[in-house]
Amino acid sequence: MNNGCLAILPDRGVISVTGEDATPFLHGLVTQNIENLKPGEATYTALLTPQGKVLFDFLVLRHEGGYLLDCARAALSDLTRRLGFYKLRSKVEIADKSEELAVAALWDAPDEAAAPAGGHAFADPRAEGLGRRLIASEDKLRQAAEKQGWALAEPADYEAHRISQGVPEGFKDYESGEVFAHDACIDQLGGIDFHKGCYVGQEVVSRMHHRGTARKRFVAVRGRGLPEPGAAVTAGSTNLGKLTSVAGGRGLALVRIDRAGEALSRGEAIKAGEIPVELVRPDWAAFDFPVPAE
Repeated sequence: MNNGCLAILPDRGVISVTGEDATPFLHGLVTQNIENLKPGEATYTALLTPQGKVLFDFLVLRHEGGYLLDCARAALSDLTRRLGFYKLRSKVEIADKSEELAVAALWDAPDEAAAPAGGHAFADPRAEGLGRRLIASEDKLRQAAEKQGWALAEPADYEAHRISQGVPEGFKDYESGEVFAHDACIDQLGGIDFHKGCYVGQEVVSRMHHRGTARKRFVAVRGRGLPEPGAAVTAGSTNLGKLTSVAGGRGLALVRIDRAGEALSRGEAIKAGEIPVELVRPDWAAFDFPVPAE
């Protein structure tokens, strides 16, 4: 019996942050409220440049001994180094735990799927459709899959699932320092607390939020025979953005929402490369979304 799909994600890593100052240390750096997390709870967040651009986006899980950061493996060394740079006199220990802990995604499974022995399980805080995250040794994850009746899926299967949910990720859909937090939809995916105190890049984030000046957004796209990531998204002679992830007939694209809306109001077709595409609003998106003229 298939009770869900589990994919172990080799492109994700785990950083541990512990010590008596771990909570104020993280809370003062990232975009989300860390102080409110209880053991077993997780949030999505980001570490920004002073100019408000996203250096790293990651999930933070609080546990009895501190925090685990679920991040892109490509970001591991730089994120660990950046956290160490901000450590100063804080009483915290920062360690890469990726050799002993693996990250897995579980979807199409019961909401209360049990954690692996000696590990952690939590709902992915970005979007309900993504399912759950599990952190444990790879052996324990495989044992849990067998015990719970989860089908072992490939990382590419989860990638297709992520794209189907319209959720962008750093180091896949954008590079470090390339986009603003609003561009990356971190505000839409529960990654920003607009009421917390100061953190790196807060002034820019707050200004864009209150003035409504975010012009770029990630959107889902659908089309037959989508081109490779990097293809231009256009409407006539107008450049709207670029395709960033593709799985079958679905993809993600970073586009100028205002230009896309203007093009659709004129009845212009939108293309990725030479392929006609439809822009699709993800279930979680609350921003003004471009729609075709009636």
